[in-house]
Amino acid sequence: MAFTKIAVLGLGKVGHLAAELLVEAGFEVTGIDARAVAAPFPTRAVDLKDTGGLAEVLKGQEAILSCLPYHLNIGVSTVAHKLGLHYFDLTEDVPTTKHIRELAKTSKGLMAPQCGLAPGFVGIVGAHLADQFEKVRSIRLRVGALPQNPTGLLGYAFNWSPEGVVNEYLNDCEVIEEGQLKTVSAMEWLETIYIDGMQLEAFTTSGGLGTMCETYADKIENLDYKTMRYPGHVKLMNFFFHELLMRENRTEAGRILTNAKPPVDEDVVYVHVAAEGMQNGQMRRKEFVRSYYPVEIGGKSRTAIAWTTSASVVGVIEMVRAGKLPQSGFLKQEEIALEPYLETKTGSLYKTGARSRH
Repeated sequence: MAFTKIAVLGLGKVGHLAAELLVEAGFEVTGIDARAVAAPFPTRAVDLKDTGGLAEVLKGQEAILSCLPYHLNIGVSTVAHKLGLHYFDLTEDVPTTKHIRELAKTSKGLMAPQCGLAPGFVGIVGAHLADQFEKVRSIRLRVGALPQNPTGLLGYAFNWSPEGVVNEYLNDCEVIEEGQLKTVSAMEWLETIYIDGMQLEAFTTSGGLGTMCETYADKIENLDYKTMRYPGHVKLMNFFFHELLMRENRTEAGRILTNAKPPVDEDVVYVHVAAEGMQNGQMRRKEFVRSYYPVEIGGKSRTAIAWTTSASVVGVIEMVRAGKLPQSGFLKQEEIALEPYLETKTGSLYKTGARSRH
């Protein structure tokens, strides 16, 4: 069933841009934030922790996109379920997603969490590569959101939510290794990767696989997700969190790191997805390797991490409106076909905004 009315909750960089992209794609958008926000679409200031008040504000909407901190999404998704709305978010938090899956068992609308970059877009790409094999040996997903011109030993800037970064650096990570579903510590399994001649290090972080371990259980030997950073980063972060015991105070850790490494405008998002398997009786490897830089949207330059994340979810929402995805229940990112996704108005940014290795 086609829908046009959608409320975007949380009008930070990503949420504001997602709302603009939805307007461009023909949706009737209402922006909702805890504070008054000036925008080229209608907005309302609402106490987002008051689910009763939120439910009242959302009456008449057909869908919700939550770009809020993950800990608010349990309340928001519950309201969406109660009102029978489609629900989309960007969360990488596993308990939040489990809650949404329970709601999806009785939902009138589609419950689609994890629609960001990772989890999200890279899962769509990983499944697309894996589908090209008769038997898949491995899927490896790697993403790095980095400053183009790093300074200091960390070589980093907090262009993403500090609490999201701290969680992915500390929470345990699901993997499939030699056919076994396992949980491993974050900031382990260090490896070196080169993209466009740039040396990067990759290490385990939580949440990036979304539901893929469940989907590929008993079908694949190896599946993992890693974050990419400039060399030397993970050693210092292990020192910060574990030797200095900052893991015991995540809020303060996020404050210290953001104060030391504030956001930059000139960023880059590296994506390295690879799958190996049997094709026509031979072992083959397929790769999707891209570098995404800031692009101009609506007359303004948008950071790579902001537009890749915003475009990820808006492309999915366009597919749901067009009837190319389920209209109720729970949506896994790896169930989304890559080609039609890239043909959506917003998903096409992943083609036009890319610089490939080739």
